[in-house]
Amino acid sequence: MIRRKRPVAGVCVLLAALTAGLALPAGAAADEPAGQDAPKVNLLLDVSGSMRAKDIDGQSRMAAAKQAFNEVLDATPEEVELGIRTLGADYAGDDRKEGCKDTAQLYPVGPLDRTEAKTAVATLVPTGWTPIGPALLKAADDLEGGDGSKRIVLISDGEDTCAPLDPCEVAREIAAKGIGLTVDTLGLVPNAKLSRQLSCIAEATGGTYTSVEHQDELTDRVNELVDRAAEPVVTPVATQGADTCAKAPTLRSGLYTDREEFGQQRWYRVELLPGQELRASVSVAADRAVRPDHGVLLRAVTLHGREIVRGEAAGTGRTDVLSTGLRHPKPERDDDDSGKPAAETVCLAVTHSFSAESGVKTTPGLPLELTVDVVDGPHGADDVASFGLGRGWWLLGALILTGFVAGLLWGWLSRWRFAVWRTH
Repeated sequence: MIRRKRPVAGVCVLLAALTAGLALPAGAAADEPAGQDAPKVNLLLDVSGSMRAKDIDGQSRMAAAKQAFNEVLDATPEEVELGIRTLGADYAGDDRKEGCKDTAQLYPVGPLDRTEAKTAVATLVPTGWTPIGPALLKAADDLEGGDGSKRIVLISDGEDTCAPLDPCEVAREIAAKGIGLTVDTLGLVPNAKLSRQLSCIAEATGGTYTSVEHQDELTDRVNELVDRAAEPVVTPVATQGADTCAKAPTLRSGLYTDREEFGQQRWYRVELLPGQELRASVSVAADRAVRPDHGVLLRAVTLHGREIVRGEAAGTGRTDVLSTGLRHPKPERDDDDSGKPAAETVCLAVTHSFSAESGVKTTPGLPLELTVDVVDGPHGADDVASFGLGRGWWLLGALILTGFVAGLLWGWLSRWRFAVWRTH
């Protein structure tokens, strides 16, 4: 039996950050998934000795987790392939090296046999250590293959006990593979250290962290995450920007992920046909400790280096994500002998001014997410309204006029009623 205590403190829920990945060939487009492969979910459950504690609605944490799992298994959509992995379920000794190997696939990821899965969950008994890092690596391996969505739902009541394998670093490595895997985490006790660790794991992969203290909260949250896996989503496509526009990958409309080293500039190309305009935005996630002053700059320039438009954002203090965007409208004058706007290449340059704290790893670079939207530009004066209040001013004016008239009528009616009352 492992002898350890976990202090209770406040909960800190952090923002979800962004995923990043390895490069795909230049010109790959971020389209919606084809949907040929079923979504996969791996429930990763802490079965360490501390799960015996009876502080969730009068029952043990393990009993609450079992009840939640049974209800989740009943409600799992048919199209979801679900598996269950445990950590700390088998080794009860004091050998840390052995305890940190204690993770096993309780039920394989695949078509769900509800009876078989429930039977497997019923056998669980709180036992050993809390090897979150090693278990995350194995859980990611369980989900290999296919192009459907992939999600790990980690449920734990304590922080990892197998340092120096840092679960946050493991999560970043998983994100850097570019396999579109999201890790959502749930903490069963309001513990500050646990909250920080589970939040870090979640935000490194674009997932969420939730603190739960009641059995029904646990059931509802896990159900929600499993259902979310079955929802169609736009999967970011991993790309790799270049150090110059000439070498940059050509992107179409879509959502892309990359990683940018500190002090580096990343370039991407977008081809615009006559009459089209470009709208782009970028977000850079601070997935590790950074110094207080930071900024993100997104520039649209020509092949010859002339800046067309820029978007920038800056901040001071702690942040998780910094975002900015720009709009490059279609040409306003004719650019060729035909009297029509010419096609053009727009170079997008992304620069950030984050700097790492002393002793913090600088590789891999910070994850960035780039959204590219190429649309038909407005064709006349009437279309200008679609980019701002435009026609909305007519509605606003009508509402103001209506309110003014209503106020006059109400005031006149009130004075008339008061005059009638005085005469009687």
